[in-house]
Amino acid sequence: MTDGCPDEWQTPVLGLLADEIPRGDVGQDAVLDRLLDLLLIHAVRAYFARGASQAPGWFRAQDDPVVGHAVRLLQDNPAEAWTLASLARETRVSRATLARRFTQVVGQPPMEYLTEWRLTLAADLILDPAETLGSVAGEVGYGSAYALSAASSASAGSGPAITAAPKHSAPTPPSAAAALPGGDGADDEPSGRRDDSRGAVPSYGEEPAEGTVA
Repeated sequence: MTDGCPDEWQTPVLGLLADEIPRGDVGQDAVLDRLLDLLLIHAVRAYFARGASQAPGWFRAQDDPVVGHAVRLLQDNPAEAWTLASLARETRVSRATLARRFTQVVGQPPMEYLTEWRLTLAADLILDPAETLGSVAGEVGYGSAYALSAASSASAGSGPAITAAPKHSAPTPPSAAAALPGGDGADDEPSGRRDDSRGAVPSYGEEPAEGTVA
């Protein structure tokens, strides 16, 4: 951003791109790919910073030491069997404090955010033909392909349905990689990871005992 024109956005990545494009050196494609990734990140950061009130909750959470830490834990470890209690222990606040602050900053309860994040990752991963629904389920915290499919179906809103495919077969990719918002955000509900041969997802009305990770 320049001093004379606050609406003009600048980033050093633009200069690096301008220098690299005419060179034609060995490995240029790889360099350009990474520079374009950096350019996109810088652009998104600048966009959110200018309209902080309209930025997504996970971005606003970075300014809150408790909620920002909680969001990073969920994003970095989606396969963990999180509950509100275990997340509160990691962030060293009470469950009530975490639930209140997380909801205020992010706009949804922690477990609801986790469900949405898992389905976002699953919808993206399933586009890889090397992945199966079962392998994707394990990567995002569900014990079986059917549990993931059921969690997707149970989520409210519109978006791609993540359906179970026959064993050893490649699933049909969804039409889009958008996440289905889901979960009711109940305190200490199990995070959805359970190895159930019938493909059932856990009852969201049941709370695990204090300190127990489902």
